[in-house]
Order: sequence, then structure tokens, then C-alpha cells
Amino acid sequence: MANPTDFETLLALADAADRETLPLFRTVLGVDNKRPADFDPVTEADRAAERAIREAIEARFPAHAILGEEYGSTGTGDSRWVIDPVDGTRAFIAGVPVWGTLIGYCEAGRAVAGIMSQPFTGERFLAGPEGAELRRGGTRTPLKTRETTRLTDAVLFTTTPRLYEGQALKAFEQLEDAARLTRFGVDCYAFAMLAAGHADLVVETGLQPYDIVALIPIIEAAGGVITTWQGGRAEDGGNVAAAATPELHAAALEILNG
Repeated sequence: MANPTDFETLLALADAADRETLPLFRTVLGVDNKRPADFDPVTEADRAAERAIREAIEARFPAHAILGEEYGSTGTGDSRWVIDPVDGTRAFIAGVPVWGTLIGYCEAGRAVAGIMSQPFTGERFLAGPEGAELRRGGTRTPLKTRETTRLTDAVLFTTTPRLYEGQALKAFEQLEDAARLTRFGVDCYAFAMLAAGHADLVVETGLQPYDIVALIPIIEAAGGVITTWQGGRAEDGGNVAAAATPELHAAALEILNG
């Protein structure tokens, strides 16, 4: 019987998604807007990948609940999959390979396993009870966050400052001023870079569960800390801060809540 936290299970689910997304990347693709007052794009890659992941989950774990960005919530119970078929659809339609497929697994509300698959680069960042690792081709590399403890040494990611308003914007600007380097617009890839030891902080606002559940085990198993800005569990999304070390995380939260 398949185990939902096994790496081979996570990889098989990612394979199902990759078969749908990769052939459509950097092609002429229709784009629909889910939020006419703004721009919230969705493509057939998003829809096809989520359908494929759902079918693969249902074949292995028919009793499990599923929450996905495109097709909502199905099923009930303590065993739940949370999926974002293309996290970073804007990057996808712009031809930039910093999007990824996010597949996370929760038991009793806690994220215990997850994978971020970037099929164009061939990278899979995944984690579970076995630990956290990057798989690319035939290579398996353990994921380990850096030992950065000071904001002045930190590389900081966020999607864009335009998502922040009011006091949250002031707090982010203060955090950006304190950090060594800030980069924007790489979606889930930022969290993967933190887990792999190439960045130190990721701060986001207004996340949905499917934006973050898969990434929580990857950050935690790599040695990092990820919570809401208030320091609670991040499975429900909202304002989220991830850091390479507890010391750096505490320093970031002090500014974000100042």
C-alpha cells in the first residue's frame, strides 16, 4: 500500500503534474482571468495539472481529502492533500522557470510531507519523515538552510512590495532596509532557495493554504523556521515568514510586528 509521506509517492504525483505542465511551458497558451477587477491568471496547464494530481491521489488514497487551487475542496477527514498545480502562473505565462507545482500532505492539520517540482530545470525539492533533499537527474542532495543569524547578512525574498499596505508595508520596508539583499518575484522558488541554503528569509502576505502547505515540511526538515507573522503554524496561510535560523526568524518577526 502506498504511503503518503514516502518520497516515491511524492515524486509519482509530481510526475503526473509535470506531464501536463512542461509541454505547455513557453508555448502559445490561452490565459483566463479569475479576478476581472485585477489580474489573477489561470491556464490549461493549471487545470490539467490539478486534474492529473487529483486522479493520482484518488487512485492511491481514495479516502483522503483534497484541497486544490483550481477545483476547491473534496472529501473530509484528518488526511488531506493541499495542491497548487502551478504556483507562479504569472511566471509560467512569461516563460520564466521560477514557477513550481506544490503538493503537500497534512495529518490532523499539520503539514508532514511536501514537494515542489520545477520540471523545466528538472528540480524536485521534497521533504517528509525521511528528511529534506533536492533531486535532479540522478543526484540526491540534502537540503540544509544557512546559519545566518543577523539581518545585515540576510538575503530576503518577497513576491512584490505592492502586495503590502499600511503598517505591513512600513514593516516590510524596514526589514528590507535591514537586509543585505532583497529580490522579488520568484514565488515558491524563493522558499526552495532558502531550504537549499542560497537565501535566508522569505516574507509573504495574503497566502492561501495551497501556496504554503507543501513548502512547510521542506523548510522545517532543512533546518529552517516557518510561521505566520504572529509566530503560529502557517498551514492556513496568511502573512508568512520563513527564515534560515531561529535567531533570524525572531529578528524578522520583531520588525514585522513592531
